[in-house]
Amino acid sequence: MEDDVQILLESAEENMQKAIDHLDRELGKVRAGKANPKMLDGIMVDYYGSMTPLQQVASINTPDPRTIAVQPWERGMIGPIEKAIMNANLGLNPDNNGELVRINIPPLTEERRQGLVKQVKKEGEEARISIRNGRRDVMNDLKKLKKDGLPEDMEKDAEEQVQKLTDNFTKRVDELLEKKEKDIMTV
Repeated sequence: MEDDVQILLESAEENMQKAIDHLDRELGKVRAGKANPKMLDGIMVDYYGSMTPLQQVASINTPDPRTIAVQPWERGMIGPIEKAIMNANLGLNPDNNGELVRINIPPLTEERRQGLVKQVKKEGEEARISIRNGRRDVMNDLKKLKKDGLPEDMEKDAEEQVQKLTDNFTKRVDELLEKKEKDIMTV
């Protein structure tokens, strides 16, 4: 029985960590007025007939806070890379000089910043919901184990541990959101 409880706690922690990782990835895609290579995550480029992640056909860096530079491994890929960035609907206008693609990141307006903060809060709430769902599932599994003969004090201890996990992960979500919000609102 003790092993079953331990397995449940570990799976709960793993699922909650996945929610945090997902939130972190999503927040990385939200632009905060500064150039960030993560903004181009998920862009697929037509590489000789097969769709390939941009990171696999070019190096991406930020020479300054307002510019992203995309240096393709092959000069012939400049056109497809530029097209893929345009088609990604990120609101970015790529510009190429024959050797690399530059993307200038325009400064955000106050209205746009507030819209991004709302988007970030929505992502955070989804992460919290995912964490709470993980807690609920484990609590239900603990109740089933109790019916199968798990001692009540062991169930209570496990429930307390699950609640502590939930509180810790919710706190981490709040910290990530606070940091991103501050990042967005900084002019």
